[in-house]
Amino acid sequence: MLGLIKRYWNIIRRPSVHFSLGFLTVGGFIGGILFWGAFNTAMELTNTEKFCTGCHEMRDNVYAELKGTIHFTNRSGVRALCSDCHVPHNWTDKIARKMQASKEVWGKIFGTIDTREKFVEKRLELAQHEWARFKANDSLECRNCHNYEYMDFTRQSPRAQNMHSTYLADKSKTCIDCHKGIAHKLPNMGPGPTSMAPDPAGPAKEVAHAAR
Repeated sequence: MLGLIKRYWNIIRRPSVHFSLGFLTVGGFIGGILFWGAFNTAMELTNTEKFCTGCHEMRDNVYAELKGTIHFTNRSGVRALCSDCHVPHNWTDKIARKMQASKEVWGKIFGTIDTREKFVEKRLELAQHEWARFKANDSLECRNCHNYEYMDFTRQSPRAQNMHSTYLADKSKTCIDCHKGIAHKLPNMGPGPTSMAPDPAGPAKEVAHAAR
C-alpha cells in the first residue's frame, strides 16, 4: 500500500516524466473545464431559494415575512428570490459576497440567531449591515429589476412621483434610502424616521413603504 502511494506521489510530483506534453496540455484543459463547470454549478446551487431557506433561522424569520409581500406574490407572477436581492448578479461582486457570507456559516455553527429571541435582538444590526451594503453599491440588486428609465410615473402615487423624479433623477439618493421595509419587517429602531430621504415639500418623513 505504501509503495502504491509513493508511486502515485511521484507521478503527481513529476508528471512530465510519465506523460507527454500533449497529454498534459489536453488533460489540463479538460480538467479546467470540469472544475470550472463544477464550481459554477455549486455556486448557483447556493443561490437557490431552497438553499437559502434550508436553515430554520431564515425559513422561520425573514422568509416567513417575505411571503406576505408583493415581492413574493403579485398580479404579474414575477417573484424575487432571496439571491435576487442579497447576491450581486455580476460574477466578481458575487464571489466577494459569497466570501463575506462565509461568516454566516460561523454564525450557524455557534447559534448566533438560532432562537427567535436572539434573532429579534440582533435584527437591527443585521439589517444595518444590508442597508449599508445597498447604500454602498447604489442599490445594485434593486436596479437589476427596477430601472428608473422605464418607470411610468403616471401609474405612481403623487408622493412616489415626487420622490423618484427628484432624488433618483439627480442620484442624490438610492432605493434603500426610502424602501427599507419593502420586503421584510423593519427592526425596532426607536423614535425617528426610517428613511434618510427628505420629503420634497418639507422635512424628513417616514417613507419606508412608499411607492410599493
